[in-house]
Amino acid sequence: MDEIILKEVYEQVKNGYKVAFATITKTIGSTPGKMGATIAVFENKEIIGTVGGGMVEHNIIKKCKECLNSGEDYNFEYTLNDSGNLGMQCGGSAFGYIKVFKPKPKLVIIGGGHIGLSLFNIAKNLDFYTVIIDDREEFANNKRFENADEIYSGNIDIIIKNIDINDNTYIVIATRGYEGDLISLRSTITRNPNYIGMIGSNKKWIKVKETLINEDISEEKLNSVYAPVGINISSNDVDEIAFGIMAEILLVKNKGSLTHRKK
Repeated sequence: MDEIILKEVYEQVKNGYKVAFATITKTIGSTPGKMGATIAVFENKEIIGTVGGGMVEHNIIKKCKECLNSGEDYNFEYTLNDSGNLGMQCGGSAFGYIKVFKPKPKLVIIGGGHIGLSLFNIAKNLDFYTVIIDDREEFANNKRFENADEIYSGNIDIIIKNIDINDNTYIVIATRGYEGDLISLRSTITRNPNYIGMIGSNKKWIKVKETLINEDISEEKLNSVYAPVGINISSNDVDEIAFGIMAEILLVKNKGSLTHRKK
């Protein structure tokens, strides 16, 4: 069972989801769960394993769900008698630890041109999980994007439909033209990533936005898109533009504010 649990934990974290993993580390006296018992609670509500059942397990699962929301680990102790915190009669105590496994933030770069390449290099240094998408194989390959976690070339719409996107995902749209950008935004806007940014002028953004509103995509969702993308650092240099985009992503990821630390 432990092997099955650990394998599923690995797969969930790899795909960008948090997992709360609880272990009984110590028992005293009579308890339903024994030392070493484990249980994993996933963001999709699935639960694998057991720490003994009953009120102990019920409370550990409840606490695991709280830890998934907070992202914080937790030490627990349950006393199983009249004076304890569960009202059980076993007479023992169970001690344990909940570890929240967190995935790397995922950066999906749609467009493998100069901006996409520079953004990728910055993101790898920041330990992002990187996904590269382009409709041209010569701009989406292992030689150009060495050590990228996932690389796809072909129909952008179909590729996006088949990759995992969640609130741990950050998307930058930087294709070779208007049609590619429109297709990319149309395919990602309803997937609820934490961030979508799109390269281009205000004029292009207005046109893209009007087109998608006419397709019944809500204006509220479109207003959440960072377009034109990036913090304005007053530069036309490719690497500096990419740096400004990455700075904006980190600002969103870390729930920061655009202020100077200098007093």
